Amino acid sequence: MSRRRVAILGSTGSIGRQTLDVIARHPERFTVTGLAAGRNVELLAAQVAQFRPAVVSAGSEAAAQELTARLEPDSARVLHGAEGLHAVACASDAELIVAATDGAVAFEAVFAAVAAGIDVALANKELIVAAGDLLAAEAARSGARLLPIDSEHSAIFQCLQGAPPERVAAIVLTASGGPFWERSRAEMENATVADALAHPTWQMGVKNTIDSATLMNKGLEVIEASRLFGIPGERIHVLVHRTSIAHGFVIFTDGNVLAQLAPPDMRLPIGYALAYPDRLADHPNDDPLAALGGERGSTATSLTFERPDPERFPCLRLAYRALELGGTAPAIVSAANEIAVQAFVAGEVRFGDIPACIETVLEGVGTSESSLDAVRSADRSARELARDFVRQRIAGPTRSI
Repeated sequence: MSRRRVAILGSTGSIGRQTLDVIARHPERFTVTGLAAGRNVELLAAQVAQFRPAVVSAGSEAAAQELTARLEPDSARVLHGAEGLHAVACASDAELIVAATDGAVAFEAVFAAVAAGIDVALANKELIVAAGDLLAAEAARSGARLLPIDSEHSAIFQCLQGAPPERVAAIVLTASGGPFWERSRAEMENATVADALAHPTWQMGVKNTIDSATLMNKGLEVIEASRLFGIPGERIHVLVHRTSIAHGFVIFTDGNVLAQLAPPDMRLPIGYALAYPDRLADHPNDDPLAALGGERGSTATSLTFERPDPERFPCLRLAYRALELGGTAPAIVSAANEIAVQAFVAGEVRFGDIPACIETVLEGVGTSESSLDAVRSADRSARELARDFVRQRIAGPTRSI
């Protein structure tokens, strides 16, 4: 079996690091041809030394110069910025691109890879939310495969294997509920960053962890699921499942339900995407109940599910609203959320201001039919209006929706 050639956009982030963990465990299956990262030059240099990619990109010219100084002479071609992202995605001889950056920084590189027929494993919510319909259409034209890495979308993808699309009645995405599931809306208003980062089950980056606390991560995943699987919003449901063992369900027209269950370890959906349509030969847990959330050696375990309250978690409601509006509305919500989360982490707005910012921007930026130019324009406008919202919060009294 030949080794699959993999390039990673966002190699120093949480998903990127875990992807390299999987690759390191299976050197007979994978080789790394390209790595792209932002400002963490020290970690990127260590990754280059270990995996020996041919093409590497840093976030800025200064970072690229620092990286070059850390590497052995001629050990890799070092670039930076948009040119570097494009080179890693399209000129590193990769068969599979892992898109694991945050925000919109890698949009053009991912689209270029898909247009060239290169398979993409997707862990970038913003990309699918803002332009998933366009990306899916480009993949259909070029023959590139879009492989979801998010645990919930990987679950749905696995459950759908071999199923006729017309026999899918609905899909269900599960949510952990984040750290605030049992708190009131009033208690959440002034939650601290440390509180919001105290996720009960998953280890994720800062942005995704804050999104889990607001349930915006689940709202964005609803939009993603609609884009990836062609299911309208009214047939996509969310259930809170605190132990994060059941990741998704597909309900079929004959009443049968398929679910995918696994421990809360992102390396499992990553490994599935890397090896697809095969599976890796990792040894499963020797205690099946422990693998399903039970105590080791116990004789039973249980799985429980609850419906989320959209009044306590308005970000979920706003995401469904953006999906209903269609066009560039999802891109607007995604961009506004990104700015609001950054401002919250920086101490510029309260936790309760995050949904207020998103709703203000969604109401203030006009939506249009989706195209790459329209998405870029909507993204810029949404960020500008969100920054205005943040400046107003810094300057004056606060309110919540």
